[in-house]
Amino acid sequence: MRLPARLYLKDMLPFLHVWHFNLPTFGLMLWLAAVAAAFVMDRGFRRAHIHNADGTVADAVGMVAVAVVLGIVGAKLWHVIDTPMEFRDQGWRVLWDSAGFAWFGGLVFGISALVFQGWWARIGGLRTLDLAAPAAAIGYGIGRIGCFLSGDGCYGLPTTLPWGMSFPNGIEPTLVRVHPTPLYEFAAGLLIGWWLWRRGGKPHGTGAIVGQYLMLSGLARFLVEFIRRNPKVLWGLSNAQLASAGSVLVGIALIWWAATRPAFKTEQTAVEKPA
Repeated sequence: MRLPARLYLKDMLPFLHVWHFNLPTFGLMLWLAAVAAAFVMDRGFRRAHIHNADGTVADAVGMVAVAVVLGIVGAKLWHVIDTPMEFRDQGWRVLWDSAGFAWFGGLVFGISALVFQGWWARIGGLRTLDLAAPAAAIGYGIGRIGCFLSGDGCYGLPTTLPWGMSFPNGIEPTLVRVHPTPLYEFAAGLLIGWWLWRRGGKPHGTGAIVGQYLMLSGLARFLVEFIRRNPKVLWGLSNAQLASAGSVLVGIALIWWAATRPAFKTEQTAVEKPA
């Protein structure tokens, strides 16, 4: 079947109108992403037999909740730092805007939260990141659907490809047919999450799984930025690409380091909560 020459998303859903309330679809998908990530990480804890001293499964859901909150804060702060013109134009109101979140800021704050919680729970910061990596990839992909539905400006450059889309009713509308980059990132997130989940079930050195996450997610973001509309800042690359290149290098270093360590086998682990 031949696709239409132009595809408009006239029924974009920045908000769901429920009774007298306007529910932002971005926030709804962010909640669904957190739920999915919590489920995947909880399954990972169960598969690895991460137990408290009393025999109960360690609180993966609570860890995800803390990481999500701090990740949102980090993503917003990084976006404000990355786009100072918005802050000059809107002032402090930009902090409460439902649009404008930077992937790298969320990554840094989210990782920091997980490392601290893993250390506090006596699981180990790096091992906690290994367990969280598949959940992070899948959650990120689902969250991108929120960007797609709201049309918040995360779409790509103009394109003549048959699946190009317009966002006339988005938060940042456009009538020009562009790359639906959130959908590309959604597919990449699910694929990376599936791969990491499979690798996590096999013997591996501590740090190997999160290393693969940093390498693969960084590579995916680096490539998609070539068709995103973000401004270039250095060597023809955007801020996100520079951050992604750093993510890839750190990931490769972690994979190499983990290969020198004894392979970790899934076995029951008791975690004593600090007094």
